[in-house]
Amino acid sequence: MGAIEYYSYNDYIQWEGKWELIYGYPLMMAPSPMITHQMLASLILVELSNSLECNECIVICEQDWKISDETVVKPDVVMICNEPNDLYITKPPKIVVEVISKSTARRDEVTKFELYENEKVPYYIIVYPNDLKAKVYKLKNGKFDKVDDFTNEVMNFDDLECGGSIDFERVFKRFRK
Repeated sequence: MGAIEYYSYNDYIQWEGKWELIYGYPLMMAPSPMITHQMLASLILVELSNSLECNECIVICEQDWKISDETVVKPDVVMICNEPNDLYITKPPKIVVEVISKSTARRDEVTKFELYENEKVPYYIIVYPNDLKAKVYKLKNGKFDKVDDFTNEVMNFDDLECGGSIDFERVFKRFRK
């Protein structure tokens, strides 16, 4: 029986392609996401970025978040504030958005859900392209509490230092038949 290998950030930065490292286990990311996936992430990025009320926060996509030496994730969209590092994200984002794809659904709904909850991310949003729906979770007393399912509504982040909002009617409009 062979030993289970654990990897660190130093290993991660040497790998070719797109990877995530969760608790020392390497997870290859799916090939380039479908155009719908990328458009939804981009529309959410624009919605959120345009609604910010300060200059301390920014909204970016697919940036490494180095949680520890054994855990590095690359969320689809994040809102970060006062980030001191330009190489990777060093502290929990205010908002994390993951757009579900078939190959990563379990990782986003279970593994990353628990990881983001443990890291005390204030808001976690899971977007379902096939259903044109977003599930929004807010951290309350150390646990994610579901705010609601959003299809045509606006989610306001009034409790965050830079505010912000996402109008899901605008995000999903182009994909409605």
